Amino acid sequence: MAVAIRLSRGGAKKRPYYRIVVSDSRSPRDGKYLEQIGTYNPMLPKDSGERVKLDEDRARHWLSVGATPSDRVHRFLDAAGILERAPRNNPKKGEPGEAAKERAEEKAAKEAEAAEAAKAAEEEAKAAAEAPAEEAAAEEAPAEEATEDASEDKGE
Repeated sequence: MAVAIRLSRGGAKKRPYYRIVVSDSRSPRDGKYLEQIGTYNPMLPKDSGERVKLDEDRARHWLSVGATPSDRVHRFLDAAGILERAPRNNPKKGEPGEAAKERAEEKAAKEAEAAEAAKAAEEEAKAAAEAPAEEAAAEEAPAEEATEDASEDKGE
């Protein structure tokens, strides 16, 4: 018989409460168990001593007999100093999934198009603003020449 140390859920809906139990690995999660060796209340703050209660002697006994803890119970046993747990490393943890990457690429492409369109519009506006200024400068130059010619004519 394979023996497991795992959590058995109790409590109300959205108010979980777990028993840390030793049971046959083939029995259902909340079903029959051999012994209850502790409790876990996730509703309490992490620094609370009442959050995880564990009978360390019984846990050591069951581990010596060959019981295998679930991942969460293994964490509790490591925190209690009963069983070492190797730290795990997941380098892809913070990396977005494929769909999120595609959305980001589409968004970047749209932003690039919008920036390009804004730049083109800005250049057009700049060119439009410079063209009338050049025309006005061209109009002012002949007018100045005409006034100079007129003043010269009067002086003779």
